[in-house]
Amino acid sequence: MATRDGALTRALGDFDSGHFRDHLAELVAIPSTSQDPGYEADVRRYLADAIQPWLERMGFSVEIHPNPAAGLGPILFAERLEGPDRPTILTYGHGDTVRGLDDQWRAGLSPWTLTEESGRWYGRGTADNKGQHALNLAALEAVLTERGGVLGFNLKLVLETSEERGSTGLREFVAQQADRLAADVLIASDGPRVMPQVPTIATGTRGTYHFDLVVDLRPGGVHSGHWGGLTTDPAVVLSHAIGAIMDRHGKILVRDWLPRSAGSGPGAHAVPTAVRAVLDGCAVGGGDEAASIDPDWGEPGLTSAEKIYGWNSFIVLAMLSGRPENPVNAVAPNARAHCQIRYTADSDPAVFEPALRRHLDENGFDKVRIENAQVRMPASRTDPGHPWVRWTIASMERSLGKRVRVIPNSSGGLPGDVFVDHLGVPLVWIPHSYNGCKQHGPDEHLLVAPAREGLSAYTGIWWDLGEPGTP
Repeated sequence: MATRDGALTRALGDFDSGHFRDHLAELVAIPSTSQDPGYEADVRRYLADAIQPWLERMGFSVEIHPNPAAGLGPILFAERLEGPDRPTILTYGHGDTVRGLDDQWRAGLSPWTLTEESGRWYGRGTADNKGQHALNLAALEAVLTERGGVLGFNLKLVLETSEERGSTGLREFVAQQADRLAADVLIASDGPRVMPQVPTIATGTRGTYHFDLVVDLRPGGVHSGHWGGLTTDPAVVLSHAIGAIMDRHGKILVRDWLPRSAGSGPGAHAVPTAVRAVLDGCAVGGGDEAASIDPDWGEPGLTSAEKIYGWNSFIVLAMLSGRPENPVNAVAPNARAHCQIRYTADSDPAVFEPALRRHLDENGFDKVRIENAQVRMPASRTDPGHPWVRWTIASMERSLGKRVRVIPNSSGGLPGDVFVDHLGVPLVWIPHSYNGCKQHGPDEHLLVAPAREGLSAYTGIWWDLGEPGTP
């Protein structure tokens, strides 16, 4: 007789035998980076050779569509339908990774080879996002086997390959396929838990807003001996302009960028009361990266959780003046910084550029230009008290025997807004990684223990979706 416990035993047995690890190693070995040219065939191969046959063995119909945006990676759509009277779930993942950065990994590690060390699986994509969507599919396979090939609900999957390039083309694809993608809820995995040992649900993500700051003063460099001290140095001007945007301790000084609490007056900025309540007592960090959390950095008076889940951050992603790789004795003609704002759904990105222009002018930086200002990925959020969120909490806590922490949005960005805008679905993100996983850098890894726990959680969710009592 098929049982929930039987499904959990199957999933965990497969994991503990090493079968899942070996399968993940095969996925990692495909260098499906979307950020470097020359890997386009590998990006498509990940969908066509690694994912499509797996899904078809589980009874899905699978299609691989060209990206509506020229030059971007394809998008896989799969569905497994058991009846119009059953709940319909949409899940999501991305098969592309950031660039490998092969030469930056420590000795003994390679981005495209899974290496197990001290409870970690190293390899590009282990955390972001191959390991996460593979865990969810492995859990689904265990439930299907236990139930004899029946799920008891309908499941649709979107797996894109341009997430690491801002999910370009995904919005157009979802708009085109909105009728086919219609669902009751999106339940998917990406990003980090609040702590490695704390199962987490995020009901949204922060958005990303990018812009360049440019100081361009002359056609070319001038002799540093003859002109140093006489002519304006653009790098110095740009450095001071950035210092006017954020103080020495990480407090954002362009206050109109910040979240507003409901009912707050002009100029009043605060973590919204409901967000603060959800984050009460939420610890952040853990693992080897705990020491990198600087309690004196950021907005004064906020907890670490409020800083990354309830507030906005300003980051200088890159800064350049002159030729750092081959300096010459010259005052550089220009300086440029590429900057980012990570913002919550309580902020209005439409005010970011005009507020910055006003702030720079008021502080005497009228020669600093703002270029290429745009939202790269909008913020999104579902009410943490939504019935689908409460249902998922109950399912996970039943499987794991421990409390699940709910946060109003994760600290990073994901294209949840696309599914909210075009499908109207609530968002339930269940991350399997942690802040110290080093995604987007060398030595990316997935912690084995949280991965195993994530597999348990999803096996229970897939099982419970086939039972009565869904929202």
